[in-house]
Amino acid sequence: MTPPRLSAAEGVRLLLGRDHRLTAIARTANGLLRWAQRRPGGPEWEGPELIAAPRLTGLSVAQGADGFVHFAGRRVSEPGGTVAVVQAVQYQTGRPLTQWRSTGNPHKDPERARSVTDPGIAVSAAGLVHVFLVRAGGGVMMRQEAANGQWRSWHALKGQLARGDLAAVATASGRIELLVPDTRGRAMRWQQDEADGEMVRCPNIPIAPGAGTLAGLETAADRVTYYWADPESGGVLAHRPGEWVIPLGGGPVDGRIAALRVPLDGYDCTVLAHRTPGGDVMLAACATENEAGGLWWAPTGERSAGPPVLARDAYGRVVMATLGDEGGLRIAVQSGEPGLVMGPSLRV
Repeated sequence: MTPPRLSAAEGVRLLLGRDHRLTAIARTANGLLRWAQRRPGGPEWEGPELIAAPRLTGLSVAQGADGFVHFAGRRVSEPGGTVAVVQAVQYQTGRPLTQWRSTGNPHKDPERARSVTDPGIAVSAAGLVHVFLVRAGGGVMMRQEAANGQWRSWHALKGQLARGDLAAVATASGRIELLVPDTRGRAMRWQQDEADGEMVRCPNIPIAPGAGTLAGLETAADRVTYYWADPESGGVLAHRPGEWVIPLGGGPVDGRIAALRVPLDGYDCTVLAHRTPGGDVMLAACATENEAGGLWWAPTGERSAGPPVLARDAYGRVVMATLGDEGGLRIAVQSGEPGLVMGPSLRV
């Protein structure tokens, strides 16, 4: 099966399961396509397998500390029909997903319900799912799974004039942080004081990420660094709350930026990747939280129909997944050479 060409706004996801095998997931109009490694760290993959899913306008994917993979999407029953947020879970690599279940919509009125954005999702250390979206009028909403598996009611966070391209990050301690750009050239930020607690509003950050480019990565204990593309210059920028914005160059960018924290030659490093508007994939690495000390972008020689994604495999190597111009999944794995040297991608 050849997967269809996907938009640069979404692309493919890459996740490491509890059995140490990687899974790649991509959304299509007909459902989800899934590929899985045959063995941990091995070059052979199974798939793609088409998994039934509701009619979704977008898909968010998050993995808990237990390895379970959670999916959330904005379901449209039919063109012009009812809209609700739905979610499902993959408990084991290559196994069926649970039934898609509705978590509802914060609006009762059908017209206003259709205005909600695609949801963002994060999973706490206890495995509890947190769903975020922007509702009619630009307010930010959250629905939180309770410890008994039931869902609490939709809760309005203090915010207005929000855009839909939010970034939700769960830290290793279990706390969740949320960053949501607004239409006034700034970003609204929330964080939990304790795991699974209330989302507390933090001071706004004067940044204006390019649409669809924002990504967050925990770079120290309970500290998140955000990466995005500047809509004017096209270059990549980085920011940690309380610090200055750091220009990283490397633009222009089309689609979400990929960020991964990984040891390289014994040093704690951050690897970044993105797709150019022409489809070329760019890669860079730096010492974690020392972007200002030096970061150089280099073309990988790969092309992708959607944004690249990064993960670590069973051996701790950097793995990059892209969607080739011909539509198939391509996987590149870090070579054994010093530094960050990627081997050529192979279609799977």
